[in-house]
Formats: sequence, structure tokens, C-alpha cells
Amino acid sequence: MEKKHLKAIISGGGTGGHIFPAISIANALREIIPEVEILFVGAEGKMEMEKVPAAGYNIVGLPVVGFHRKLTLRNLAFPFKLIRSLQKAKRVVKGFNPDVVVGVGGYASGPVLRIAQQLGIPTLIQEQNSFAGVTNKLLAKKAKAICVAYEGMDRYFPIEKIILTGNPIRQGLGNILPKTDEAHSFFDVPKGNKVVLVVGGSLGARSINHSILGDIDKFIEAKGVTLIWQTGKLYIEDIKGRMKGKTTENIKVFDFINRMDLAYSIADLVISRAGACTISELCMVGKPAILVPSPNVAEDHQTMNAQALATRDAAILVKDSDAPQRLAKEALDVITDDKRLDTLSINIKKMALPNAANDIATKVIEVADYNP
Repeated sequence: MEKKHLKAIISGGGTGGHIFPAISIANALREIIPEVEILFVGAEGKMEMEKVPAAGYNIVGLPVVGFHRKLTLRNLAFPFKLIRSLQKAKRVVKGFNPDVVVGVGGYASGPVLRIAQQLGIPTLIQEQNSFAGVTNKLLAKKAKAICVAYEGMDRYFPIEKIILTGNPIRQGLGNILPKTDEAHSFFDVPKGNKVVLVVGGSLGARSINHSILGDIDKFIEAKGVTLIWQTGKLYIEDIKGRMKGKTTENIKVFDFINRMDLAYSIADLVISRAGACTISELCMVGKPAILVPSPNVAEDHQTMNAQALATRDAAILVKDSDAPQRLAKEALDVITDDKRLDTLSINIKKMALPNAANDIATKVIEVADYNP
């Protein structure tokens, strides 16, 4: 007896860079097939357990944890939690009985895709980075399709399985209007000022914050330049404390910016980490960027992501270790160089793949061999 509706599991998470694309894929599936049944599988205690239900989807958590590359006692729990996660993943997959399983990266993705492949259920991998991780390289052997965001990924995956789709971005960032009145009002920025936007992720980025703070007087003294600075929740109080007594009319400090559409609208230059989805957003909105890759991620994939843009003159790469000396100077040099800003904007815009969520959803339906 044929199934009435398409049933899909989407697995992965851990960071917003995995979660928001996963939700975008789910939304695109729902637009194409309104009656689709979707179940998310994430990692217990991670942010997907909150963000996914908020987006209107059911989620099940696995006890899986990451393996730390440095010697630590926490690694002793890894094999036991992995075994428990595989057992639970098997129960979840068998119970839901999906037509297709999608892995977006993150701790939960590996166990769920492995079980699905053992059970003969078609799988699709969404690889967000320009450097493929160990888990995805292993899972690729039995995956039906691999959606990627960068060219040249046949270094890691069978070329016949690769589809260049790009990374889905958060909804609402597709059509940013430049320099809107709303954006100027929201951030209290005088019209005519150039804007440097600093974002280090929702929790912040220590080295970026310290680099900006160390040279804050240069930003304060810069005529016609406004700094919009998302410090992250971990750093806001310390930074505000250190800036007491300074004249900071042109420095706008936030722990978290909940209107990134307006932030991108008003920004002339963006300073950020080099996570895959951040880069996809920058490509989509065509913003000149200085990328400071985090050194604390698996297999240094943020450096690879940033290099993929820097080699095309689509962004400036500043190493994390060089940021205290270089970051502020580089930003203030570039923000006053309109020709350089234009070049960076044109080149990064060329790398945008605006239909990623829909293209991936279409491939998911194809892999599931679903014919409504």
C-alpha cells in the first residue's frame, strides 16, 4: 500500500549555521508539498531543541556529543553516548519510517544517516563548508546525493553525486534594500556615515571583540564612520564597562542584533567569522567583508571557507592570531576606499546561489522517489 504523504527526517544541528539552513529546507519542502511530514533529529541540550519547535516542527534529541581533538576526560563518555545514540536513532527511524533522510551536519547527523543507510532508506547530505568533515566523507559512500556550496568538492565526494546548490540562508535576507530610513532610525546612524558592522555570532567572538576594543579609539576618532558592534551575550557587560568615560556617539554596541536585515541594509563593510552560512548570507546581500576564521572549529574549515572567497578577491582574510594588530587598521583603510568596497561587493555577489533551499528541497523529493 502506497504512502499518502512524503515523510522526511532532517538531522543535525549544534549551531545556528546548521539549524537555520535545516529549517529553510523544511520550509521549502512544505511549500512544494504542503502535506509533507517532517521530523527533526538533533542533539540533546543543543540549541536545535529550542529553535526547531519555535519554527513549528517536531524534534527528537539524541544523547550524542562531539569528540574533542584535545586530550580531555570528556572523551571517555563519547563511545557510550555514540552507542546509545545509534540505538535511539534506530528506534526513531524505524518508528517514523521516512522516505528520505537529510543530514545537515552537526553531532546528530552521523548516527541518523548511518542507521538510515543500514536500513536501505535513501539519504542526502548537505555539506555547507568548502572542506568536508570526516563523518560526511564516510557517509557519502552510500548517500544518493550531496548538495554543496562550493565548487571543487569532488576532492572529497564522488563527482556524480554532487549538486552545487549553495547554502540556504535565514528567511527575510533575500531582498535587502540598501540604506533604508528604517535602518538609519533603528541604529541611530546619521545619513552619509559609512558603517562598519561587527558580528561574531550569537555568543560573540573573543578575539574579534578584543581586537576592536584594543583599537576602539581609532573608531571613535574616525570622522563619518559608525561602528555597529554585536558583542555577543558573553561579552557585553565587560565591553560596556571598559568603554565608560569615552565619547562613543558613533559606536553602537549590542549583545545581539535581532534585525540582521536592517544591519545588512546599512552596512558598508562587515567583520565576521567565516562560518558557512554567514558567508552565504554575505554573498546574498553582496556585502564587502573582512573574515576572521575561528581557530576553534573541527578541521579548521572556517579558514578554508574564507580562503575560497579571498582567492577570488571576494573578501579579505585576517587570521585570528593577526587580528589584534591588523583588524581595526584594515577595516578603517577599506571603509574609506570606495573602489575597494565596490570590487569586494561585486566579487562576493557573484558567488551567491539564491535558490539553495528550493533546489535542495527539490533534490530531496527526487532522492525519495516521491511522485504525488
